[in-house]
Amino acid sequence: MNELKEKIQRLAESYSANLKEKIEERTEEMKADDNSHYLIYRVLGITTEEGKKIDLYQNTGRFLYKYAGSFLEEAATLCFNYKFPDGVKTKVKNTQGQRPATFEVDFLNDKDAIEIKWRDATTDGDHITKEHTRAKVIREHGYKPIRVMFYYPQRGQAIKIQETLKTLYSGLDGEYYGGDEAWNYLHKYTGVDLKAVLTEIANERVPIVSMELNEGIAEIKKSDSGNGSK
Repeated sequence: MNELKEKIQRLAESYSANLKEKIEERTEEMKADDNSHYLIYRVLGITTEEGKKIDLYQNTGRFLYKYAGSFLEEAATLCFNYKFPDGVKTKVKNTQGQRPATFEVDFLNDKDAIEIKWRDATTDGDHITKEHTRAKVIREHGYKPIRVMFYYPQRGQAIKIQETLKTLYSGLDGEYYGGDEAWNYLHKYTGVDLKAVLTEIANERVPIVSMELNEGIAEIKKSDSGNGSK
């Protein structure tokens, strides 16, 4: 188990370093951007400074979302491989149509075809059809479609789509786990409490206590400053 934790730790360090590099590169690139569109921002009541921050967060946020998802999905795969070393990532031929030619299975263990998602926030109605087709194809190949998604989307339409997918999986004798159910499923299936492992790593890298302490000190200073001015 310690060896697995060390692998996840190294994986986190690698993703963190790459993410930092990407953000720094994009931040530097944006210094040469054409900002003439800030005129429209100002028309809408957004200052130039606010516009710069919004553009920066939007650009760097894409990297964060991408890297966070890839990291969690890879870390989860390490857990599955730890318990079932013969499990593999594979593809199955699409028996329902020509496009796509194949569907990917993130982790195939015996008859369990597991799809690993960190979050699915799509609001595209076609997504239901695509996922339903994917699950049907997997079932036709003799496997059980299992969807493991660690974080639910937070917008109404996206949530409804996930609820529909859960019903579709059930209708195909598959399994669907979202949110806490996904973490619990992984723990029960592999014996690895990934959430606990990640919480430990997170607290080492960005201690919550320190963050709360700094916020508390800032509030105290703000309060003292306000009292002193009276």
